[in-house]
Amino acid sequence: MKKYENDLMERLIQFAVKTFKFLKTLPHDKEYDVFRYQLSKAATSIGANYTESQAGTKKEFYSRINICLRESRECHFWYIVIDRLEISDRKLCRSLLQESREIKLIFGSIAVKRKD
Repeated sequence: MKKYENDLMERLIQFAVKTFKFLKTLPHDKEYDVFRYQLSKAATSIGANYTESQAGTKKEFYSRINICLRESRECHFWYIVIDRLEISDRKLCRSLLQESREIKLIFGSIAVKRKD
C-alpha cells in the first residue's frame, strides 16, 4: 500500500505543477484571472489535503478525503469551462481535464468506501 500512496502523492504533485504551467498559457486578459486564482488554489489544495489525511484519525482521514473530492470536482469544472472557451492550448487543457476527472474518481471511490 505504501507504493500506491507514493504514486498518488506524486500524481497530485504533478497535477499541481502542470496546472501552474498551464495557467501561464492563458491569455492575460483580466477576465481570465478568476481561472488562474481558483484553479491554482484548488489544484494545490488536493495534494495538501491528501498529505494531511495521512497523519490523523480515521475520521480526520475521511474529512480530508472529502475536501480532496470537492477540490478535484472544482478543478474539473474549471477545466471544462476553459476547454469550452477555447482560449488555451487545447491538447494540454484536455489532458488536464482528463487528469482532473481521474483524480475526482479516485477520491470519490475512496470516499464511498468509508466504514465508520
